[in-house]
Amino acid sequence: MAVNQELVGRAFPPTAPYLVGREKVREFARAVFADAPQHTDVDAARAAGFDDVVAPPTFAMVIQDQTLQQLLAEPDSGIVLARTIHAEQKFTYSRPIVAGDELTGRLSVTGIRMMGGNAMITSAAEIVDAAGEHVVTATSVLLVGAEEGAE
Repeated sequence: MAVNQELVGRAFPPTAPYLVGREKVREFARAVFADAPQHTDVDAARAAGFDDVVAPPTFAMVIQDQTLQQLLAEPDSGIVLARTIHAEQKFTYSRPIVAGDELTGRLSVTGIRMMGGNAMITSAAEIVDAAGEHVVTATSVLLVGAEEGAE
């Protein structure tokens, strides 16, 4: 089954709210070698003007992953995980993610480009806080390889 090009324009329901925990931010910062003190030290974060520790920029992937799982679960998508790689990622922030934020993501498929039987699927996850205010847009490109023998 080829990637369903009718996915373009499809929007998914908002994810369940995700409460950003202080320890999750610290763990993520260690995992990605983000060593700025505002990622792990509450006092340093407050001195920089934040209410709590600040997540590294790529932390938005935690919420975006929830949205991408919706896309991957679509029975008519034609996306085969075994032939899929994460090809590109971009974040556009309105403000940093801070421990204590309650975030919700909503994914929409913004484009599909076919290349020799392969499909490049671009999607954007709009991530908002509990007040509905924009925090970050996480844009990704998934590359789905062609089926063997297909071109």
